[in-house]
Amino acid sequence: MNLALWIAAGLLAVVALTGGVTKTFVPVEKLAALHGGGWTADVGARFVRTLGVLELLAAAGLVLTAALDVAPVLVPVTAVCWIVLMVGAMITHGRRGEFALVAVNVVYLALAVFIAWGRFGPESFTG
Repeated sequence: MNLALWIAAGLLAVVALTGGVTKTFVPVEKLAALHGGGWTADVGARFVRTLGVLELLAAAGLVLTAALDVAPVLVPVTAVCWIVLMVGAMITHGRRGEFALVAVNVVYLALAVFIAWGRFGPESFTG
């Protein structure tokens, strides 16, 4: 179980890192032209950058806090925050009729639920 949780957290951290780097450093105009990036044209550049920074922090919170044994309780807390982020992403993509992206977000949400459940429960770092 512990290994499965580490793998899930690593996969989700890669997703968060990729999304965070893209949203933080790629111009919003370029993002809007990408598949699934149309929503960025409807919001401000600061909002997109803020999401990017939050995703970068999520990548660190999902793996580094436990790997470095610095506040490992942040792993499940970060997973819960990711769940909230994915609900927002599903609503946004659903309103735009991008149902394939909603399905992708459901997978990410499921990984985060698994991590939160596992790290708050049976494979807690504090237990």
